[in-house]
Amino acid sequence: MTGIPSETPERQQAAPPRRRRRRALIALSVVILLGLGIPEHAVVPVRNAGPRDWNAQSFWYAPWGVSGVHKGIDIFAPKGRDVVSATYGIVLFRGQLALGGNVIVVLGPRWRLHYYAHLDTAEAGAFSLLAPGTTLGTVGDSGNAAGKPPHLHYTVLSLLPLPWRATTQTQGWKRMFFLDPGRIVNPRGAQR
Repeated sequence: MTGIPSETPERQQAAPPRRRRRRALIALSVVILLGLGIPEHAVVPVRNAGPRDWNAQSFWYAPWGVSGVHKGIDIFAPKGRDVVSATYGIVLFRGQLALGGNVIVVLGPRWRLHYYAHLDTAEAGAFSLLAPGTTLGTVGDSGNAAGKPPHLHYTVLSLLPLPWRATTQTQGWKRMFFLDPGRIVNPRGAQR
């Protein structure tokens, strides 16, 4: 014997699960990095709308109804105007919610969820692949927007926390997840 302990059967069996975990972790890291690297190429999600069609000060406005804080922007347009995908993505949900009415949720680049609410019609099906400008449905007043001027409520939510964005404002810790959609679709802040 050379003094080097031979591997026990237990150690031999433990090695494959460790390798599988390591491979899974590497694969997950690659998927996350790829998702972060996809460019957004964002467009305003209502056809023929621009920054004058929403109030840039409404993002994170408080107090705001039952939610306490307005976590998106409302883009006003005539009922029936096309709502389009703001970015590349895949439709994760199409259905109805109490507050949002007819809604569509899209997973887009950078692991961000794009939430389109108060739709009159929702046309994009679940798991549809989208490009910027693909029609999702039409502007409406469903959900808690009933009786109000037709508009699209548009929210962008990061699945990866951005802790440097948290503030001491009302619900400020949630700001590490919610992004200002107006800055995403109009990064220079120009009025059109």
